[in-house]
Amino acid sequence: MSKAPIRIGIIGCGQIAQHHMSTYAKIPDAKMVGFADISEEAAKRSAEEYGVEFTTTNFRELLAREDIDAIDVCLHNNFHNPATLAALEAGKHVYCEKPMAGSYVDAKAMLDTAAKVGKNLHIQLSTLYSNGTRAAKDLIDAGELGELYHARSTGFRRRGRPYVDGYGTPSFVQKRNSAGGALYDMGVYHISQMLYLLDNPKVERITGKTYQKVGMDAKRQEISGYDVEELGMGFVRFEGETTLDIIEAWAINLDSFEGSYLVGSKGGVRLDPFGYFHSAGDLDMNATANLGSARSRWDSVKGDGGYYGDSQRHWIAALQGEIPLLPTKDIALNTMLISEGIYLSQKLNREVTADEVRAASISTAAKM
Repeated sequence: MSKAPIRIGIIGCGQIAQHHMSTYAKIPDAKMVGFADISEEAAKRSAEEYGVEFTTTNFRELLAREDIDAIDVCLHNNFHNPATLAALEAGKHVYCEKPMAGSYVDAKAMLDTAAKVGKNLHIQLSTLYSNGTRAAKDLIDAGELGELYHARSTGFRRRGRPYVDGYGTPSFVQKRNSAGGALYDMGVYHISQMLYLLDNPKVERITGKTYQKVGMDAKRQEISGYDVEELGMGFVRFEGETTLDIIEAWAINLDSFEGSYLVGSKGGVRLDPFGYFHSAGDLDMNATANLGSARSRWDSVKGDGGYYGDSQRHWIAALQGEIPLLPTKDIALNTMLISEGIYLSQKLNREVTADEVRAASISTAAKM
């Protein structure tokens, strides 16, 4: 017996929403039924493309519809908290773009509210569904890496700052909208990926530094009001002996970074390009893997590839009770704690504790 499709309303019809809409259109068990955007033109344009009848410039009108099961929040970071809280309190499940919010305290309020009202909250962390992540998780679960003790989270762009380097809008580089720069835009993907593979350990202490040093077009700098970091670095100590170091660049005068990795007592894995490293007696082994073939077997033999190969497909399957929902809200909250810890360490010029970060966190939520 087939299950009824999950009926979805989308708040925000901008650049990222177009990717979400395109994916939902390919999922048989998902049905888009309403779009909200402050730009009536943007909402209607998307509605015409996907055959959606209801549009509004007031997102609360969307939330008031009784035929919507879940809301997808596709807004800038500081708008995630108010839109998510309103949707949860209206009795809707929520799928929210990354990062979880503009500050730790706002993200924590989202997690707590979801628990209070008994609704699912899922954060878009696409790297959790990559072939490399799946392969690394399989190796870890099989004990092939032994005791995990250190990970590195890296993200590289030579010159890829939003707007000032040629794409996106100024909102991406303004604290009043996005709260942060490279760490919130790209870092969240790589940090969360490492936290997932490390089983989301408890953060104890954080130290970090941020920079904005690489020159940019003067006119675009003035127009954009650019006031976020292009380079963020950090070092995290978790409970026990596990550690994580971070480097995330929107712009840097280098050719590349070596890619995120994690190491254990028996072996190590680099995520991109994928590599598995271990020693067999006197032989130091460096292995690559055919991830495409593995994906084919996950799909056709194990039969769960479709559930764990894409964030939105995973979300829809979980809402239909086919699979347990990955704890992205908990991983995303821990990612917020680490990112905000780097900002606080920069401000205080010293290492900070996780409790200090929680105590210092201030809401950046925009009014809607």
